[in-house]
Amino acid sequence: MDDETTKIYDAVGGDRPFYDLVDAFYQSVETDAVLRPLYPTDLTQPKEHLALFLIQRFGGHTAYSDRRGHPRLRMRHVPFRIGPAERDAWLRCMFAALDATPALGPFRDSLRRYFAESAEFLVNTDTIPAISFP
Repeated sequence: MDDETTKIYDAVGGDRPFYDLVDAFYQSVETDAVLRPLYPTDLTQPKEHLALFLIQRFGGHTAYSDRRGHPRLRMRHVPFRIGPAERDAWLRCMFAALDATPALGPFRDSLRRYFAESAEFLVNTDTIPAISFP
C-alpha cells in the first residue's frame, strides 16, 4: 500500500470523513433491493467494520486490524454471492456516498478507482465482463 491513497487520512483530518462516507453509503444500502438482503437487520456492526477498515486502508490508525485481524477482504466476502449486479449496486451506493462526502472530494478519483478495483476483486460468481467506472 505504498500509493497516494495511504495519505488520505491525514489530509482529510482523521476519522470523521470516513464515518460520514459510511453513513451515506448505508443510507443507500438500506433501500437497495440488491444489497439490503446481504446485510444483517442491524447495520451497526457492518458500519463500524467498514469505517474502521477504510480509516486503516487510507492511512489512519489500525483499530480494524487490532480488533479483527488482517482484513482478508476476499475471504470475509466468500459467504455472500457477489456477481455483477451486487458489484454494480455496491459501487452505485459507494460512489453516491463519496459524492455526498465533501471532505473526500479532493481524493474522489483515487477513491473511485480503489472502490472499483476492490468491488471487482470480490466478485465470486460466474460473471459477464467487468464494466468500467471512470
